[in-house]
Amino acid sequence: MSLDIALSKAQQALPECVAAGFVDMSTGMLLAVKTVDSHPQEVLDLVAAATADIFQGQSVTAIEKLFRKSRGQSEDGHHYFKEMLVFSDNLLHLFLRSKKRSDQALVFVCRASANVGMVLTKGRQALAGVEAAA
Repeated sequence: MSLDIALSKAQQALPECVAAGFVDMSTGMLLAVKTVDSHPQEVLDLVAAATADIFQGQSVTAIEKLFRKSRGQSEDGHHYFKEMLVFSDNLLHLFLRSKKRSDQALVFVCRASANVGMVLTKGRQALAGVEAAA
């Protein structure tokens, strides 16, 4: 299955999902995107950059480094932050780090009225299918 098809199926599975994207944080590229509305390329590019900042920003990597140190773990690239949920005025943003490639992430944007538990559950379920297609 192609990444575009997998992403489209994932978007359809989440309640009130208005956009889905798959980001390569190592390059800062949005590998695929599906939206119900058209958006300027600048906005889509910012989604990729924001996703990288959320998971790999200076503060987050510092916290992860401290966690590894306090647990006596080596610098093996293990990441503690796997999922992030962000609530804005009208939207709910779900960021899921790939389990297969820690430098990739799946992003969903749903209306704020969506059931948060269902968004999280369906997002987690969709991750494997998108990873397999990437």
